[in-house]
Amino acid sequence: MRYLAFLSMIMMLMSCGTGPSVDTAPGPDQIVRLSDSEIKGLDPQKISDLSSLRVAADQFEGLTRLDAGGQAEPGLARSWTIAPDGLRGTFLLRDKLQFSDGTAIDATLFPALLQRLRAPETAAAATALFGNIKTLEAAGKDRVIITLTAPDPSLPALLAHPALAAIPLHRIQAAGDKWTSDRPMITSGPYSLSEWKLNDYARLERNPVWHDRQAPTAAIIWKPMEDSLSALRLFLSGGADVASDYPDSRHQWLKQNHSTIAHSVPYLGSYYFVFNTRKPPFDDRRVRTALSMAVEREWIADKVIGVGNVPAWSLLPPGLSGSAPMRPSWADWPRARRLQAARALLTEAGYGPDRPLRFEIRFNSSAEHRRVSVAMAAMWQPLGVEATLFNSEAALHFTALRRHEFALARSGWIADLPTPENFLLVHQQTNGAGNYSGYSNPVYDRILAQAIAEPDPLQRQKLMRRAEAELIADMPILPLYFYVTRSLVAERIAGWKIIFPMCIPAGPCV
Repeated sequence: MRYLAFLSMIMMLMSCGTGPSVDTAPGPDQIVRLSDSEIKGLDPQKISDLSSLRVAADQFEGLTRLDAGGQAEPGLARSWTIAPDGLRGTFLLRDKLQFSDGTAIDATLFPALLQRLRAPETAAAATALFGNIKTLEAAGKDRVIITLTAPDPSLPALLAHPALAAIPLHRIQAAGDKWTSDRPMITSGPYSLSEWKLNDYARLERNPVWHDRQAPTAAIIWKPMEDSLSALRLFLSGGADVASDYPDSRHQWLKQNHSTIAHSVPYLGSYYFVFNTRKPPFDDRRVRTALSMAVEREWIADKVIGVGNVPAWSLLPPGLSGSAPMRPSWADWPRARRLQAARALLTEAGYGPDRPLRFEIRFNSSAEHRRVSVAMAAMWQPLGVEATLFNSEAALHFTALRRHEFALARSGWIADLPTPENFLLVHQQTNGAGNYSGYSNPVYDRILAQAIAEPDPLQRQKLMRRAEAELIADMPILPLYFYVTRSLVAERIAGWKIIFPMCIPAGPCV
């Protein structure tokens, strides 16, 4: 009897501890979104992965925010003005702003946010993005004044980044890093995290005191789903409203059988391989150019990938430096002519039948990266080039790139901001370990510096294009294509757009 009574008490305690089950299926007032990885953190100033940033953007708002098309619009600031020289921005806050716990938000919060972001103990991955901000000051309770070191047309978009969104410093001062354990979390945006079960789901519910109209959907459920095929199956079974990816091998099938739910559109990302220019054989521009000339970009984009990627001969995606992406003069030559020119360049550099060019192609584990690497190796065989393959998981791969332990390696860039300099600054010598190729060109650096300091938008764009032309002429990278999104969106979701990679969901609603 004692045993049965004890067992009964244990069962009661277990029942009380688990609580009611949470509905994580799509419903009339609930959107279920599949992310390609688990949330890595909840503090907007301490995260850098896309999954965490998307959840942060649902919960925290800055002076501005991005609309569904990726354009900056008023956030906590109702309006702003930029000085004619581009070096000063004045942001006027909305009236009666408050955090979800009722604590007032005023202009004095924002200098403290920047100070925390830049503090060494915060270890914020996004600190460099805000390096152009010289001062950020409060002018009274309703006005924020920002001065810049150099003009930056993208300042409104920059201020929409979650790293400088309004977070509850009053709670952080009391609880330290434990503030992210509050349920619901104290937030400034349309939603607050009410529950998070690791590797299962995160539930966000409406912030009842958000300044804007009521968030269109009562709750958002984020579910991690690293395997895109599993995500596709769950979506097609009705278990999700939005999936952030699907296998490229299923693209044509989806277009033929589910054309209304599969979305694949260009966005701000460049896929390329990077040469190690610090040592032979790729310290020689002739070798780099010869290999680039022999690659069939259209075939890779259409046949190897096959999800609508735009072939690329340059770094900047369409729209960032002019009406059309840059192309070298040889891009339109017939393949036979390009191969002939490539052989001549390799011969000049000392490579040929008696001394074949040999190197290793390094890529992080992915069927897509492997297929691209195999295709390039085959395209170089007519030149007598012998390329071998080496793959590793992502962390090891990018560690090798930072340590310069590679010859040719898969890389790429997805925009933090919709600006050309966000792509071009990566390849400056001063970028240190992040400049994987080791590219060093004082002319390139000088043109880029002039472009960044130029307040006139048209002249600035021309200088950015000149800098890109200098980079592509030197070919420290091997551009292949511009990224496209691969999203699955249920027909009941209205207003879906994804232009900017962070895809802040201001538009989707049931």
